[in-house]
Amino acid sequence: MSETIVLDGNSLTRAQLVAVARHGDKVSLDPAGLRRVQHAADFLARKVSCGEPTYGVTTGFGSNADKLLGAHRLRDELPGAALIKDGRHQPEGSLLEELQHNLIITHAVCVGKPFGADVVRAMLVIRINTLMRGHSGIRVSTLEALTAMLNAGVVPVVPEKGSVGASGDLAPLSHLAIVLLGGGEAFYQGERIPGAEALKRAGLAPIRLSFKEGLALNNGTAQMLATGALALDALEQLLATADLAAAMTLDAFAGRSGALRPEVHALRPHPGQVDTAARVRDLLAGSTLLDIPYHLVPRFKPWSAEAWSEPDDQSLSFDISWDWVPASQRHGREAFYKRFLPFKGGKKHQPQDAYSLRCMPQVHGAVRDAWAQACRVFDIELNSVTDNPLIFPDNEGAQFIEEQVISAGHFHGMPLALAMSYVKAALPVLASISERRLNKLVDSATNDGLPAFLTGNEDGTDSGFMIVQYTAAALVNDLATRAHPASVYSVPTSANAEDHVSMGANEARHVLEMIDDLGHVLALELYTAAQALDYRQEMLNAARRLASRGGWQALAAKMANAPREGQPHYEQFVGEVKQLAAALAGADDFHAGARVREAHAILRRQIEFMHRDRAMDGDVSRACALVQQGAFRAVV
Repeated sequence: MSETIVLDGNSLTRAQLVAVARHGDKVSLDPAGLRRVQHAADFLARKVSCGEPTYGVTTGFGSNADKLLGAHRLRDELPGAALIKDGRHQPEGSLLEELQHNLIITHAVCVGKPFGADVVRAMLVIRINTLMRGHSGIRVSTLEALTAMLNAGVVPVVPEKGSVGASGDLAPLSHLAIVLLGGGEAFYQGERIPGAEALKRAGLAPIRLSFKEGLALNNGTAQMLATGALALDALEQLLATADLAAAMTLDAFAGRSGALRPEVHALRPHPGQVDTAARVRDLLAGSTLLDIPYHLVPRFKPWSAEAWSEPDDQSLSFDISWDWVPASQRHGREAFYKRFLPFKGGKKHQPQDAYSLRCMPQVHGAVRDAWAQACRVFDIELNSVTDNPLIFPDNEGAQFIEEQVISAGHFHGMPLALAMSYVKAALPVLASISERRLNKLVDSATNDGLPAFLTGNEDGTDSGFMIVQYTAAALVNDLATRAHPASVYSVPTSANAEDHVSMGANEARHVLEMIDDLGHVLALELYTAAQALDYRQEMLNAARRLASRGGWQALAAKMANAPREGQPHYEQFVGEVKQLAAALAGADDFHAGARVREAHAILRRQIEFMHRDRAMDGDVSRACALVQQGAFRAVV
């Protein structure tokens, strides 16, 4: 159920922002905050009545700041002025009101497709909240009208491209404000209609702006803050999903857990790294696949009609095998073969996994730290004043208006832009390590005994999961090419009055767009890891059942180079294969960690194990939808 969130300018959280933007929660205005707002508006009205020049109130904007507004319109004396006035090309009211009106209507020049409703609603919340601080000069009535528009479900059409991130997000915020004036376009109840009609259908009326109100409405960082905050919310879930995908893949490899141990990460305690290792340990708790002895793990062998004799096993779509290591090949490895039986199956005899598995806490953790740093910056910005000039009506002893109406640079988006640059560079890193794990799973040279491309391919006609890796590779490349920071390219504006800008709006928009592709890569890894995990568990449990029913003779039949009776080393082989049979027969059921199994079950309810090639487009779409919809949220 939606709730009403009280905005006071000081306590808005990212969670509340998401609740309004994506879940339709309503907002209300804190009474104490409204008193601050009214106090600043009254102060500004007094200063204007005294005739003191004030930037953006009695002067033009940007490079027009040296133009002081007069008492009457000079253009009234121009030829055709009456026609212009009758044609309503200029607003009614004073030059001060015209200045604010024109600021909005001339700055609403963005292009491209409209932002989603969630982004626009987040922009509205942010703008209302910052104005509640009482340093912008807006009237209470105007702020209440903006709030009513949000709560009524009127969503201004805001094209995506047009902000340079200083002076704030001028153009997109003008598209936001122009609807309040009865202009522009808006979505209302799913229909795109003129702004005036949207207000009318919602039972609202357009407003006229007073001193500095246009500047208060369009000067700030609301677009980059909204898009970035929503991206960070989505990334938080994807960070957890990445840990889950890595855990499922590690279980599918029957990998090593030493690289996750807490005492290891205590020696290099980056917060994200420590947190990631702990999360993955938790996901893998209860696994009987991790740290499994090398000799227990068989390797995949293509199915044949003679593969299984027992009725319970004849439904299996694979065969299994090992190689026995004769004594003549154990020289220099005696200590190893005292600990492990001399059988080579699927697991390579090496004490460490590949980097994409072993270094996962370091890589995922670094991305998590980038996310946490951005969250810190964005949480500060959510309750900051970001327009200009700033009004300080209570500055005691001020002799000049410049001491109470101060031109500063809080609209400059560089804090957000650099934070987003950091995250932007991190996204392809997380996608890349996921794709590398996926690739290891499908490559028979690296997947520790699983079938090539995770399919039996007995007749040579199956591609299996081959092309899933292609898609992941394409997405990683696309993410990498978009990761270059926009914040390093400042293009001066407003006749060089605004000679250094942040490009933070582009940066945050890029990150929000890239989030979807990162989610797709993680979905492809989960989809692939589930197939690999099924094979690993079934192969191990088939070996366990075989040893329990058929004893050492049944296992001996699965040895690729078993000596026959009467041949050299036969007795030694029999003794060692009996030990292998006893170890397998005495083992418990082989399975993944409890929470990995939960995630696997969620995926299997939507996507069946792929025994033979089938159309995979539906599988991939369902896997991506599961990640996008947060289907694994309860697990992670």
